Amino acid sequence: MSTTDGEHYFTARPATADERRELHVTLAGRELVVTSARGVFSGDRVDRGTGVLLPLVEPDDAASGDVLDLGCGWGPIALTLGLAQPRRTVWAVDVNERALDLVQRNASALGLDVRAALPDDVPAELRFAEIWSNPPIRIGKPALHELLQRWCTRLLPGGRAHLVVQKNLGADSLQTWIAGGGVPGVDVERTASDRGFRVLTLTQR
Repeated sequence: MSTTDGEHYFTARPATADERRELHVTLAGRELVVTSARGVFSGDRVDRGTGVLLPLVEPDDAASGDVLDLGCGWGPIALTLGLAQPRRTVWAVDVNERALDLVQRNASALGLDVRAALPDDVPAELRFAEIWSNPPIRIGKPALHELLQRWCTRLLPGGRAHLVVQKNLGADSLQTWIAGGGVPGVDVERTASDRGFRVLTLTQR
């Protein structure tokens, strides 16, 4: 999927004008006004796939540890994690620098501990209790597989990664690839299915 302007959301520095806009959204049960822009993934709304994933984030005031929003865009997943699980340290990772600026601004406005970072700026030794992602399927299978191998192997023992993937864009084949050892050291199961999307949950053994 591209942005509404036809430019790929995984462009590091979008060429489209950085025109900011306010979005009225509901995240973690709260009505919010957040800032978005052209040149980022789903810059005018919460994407349908992300909308399938967000209700699975459970409120938990006691949960701690680091969690990752992989491919954060303007931040709907990262902000939901920060609101629902305020003791967590939330990492929001994207290659799109405009997206990182947006998610950091949105988090700061809400008083949330969200650390927006380029992939190579996340400390190599960091391990995650959870990973949440609406992954960039449009980058192609080889790049997607490399992305998942890079990050999903950084789960703590017993840690889980939740991926939402559209059925007609290969959710079932991706599950088969993961189950066949594509991502080493994890078990995978389908934990939700709605509106043409699958949620695949990977658990670190």
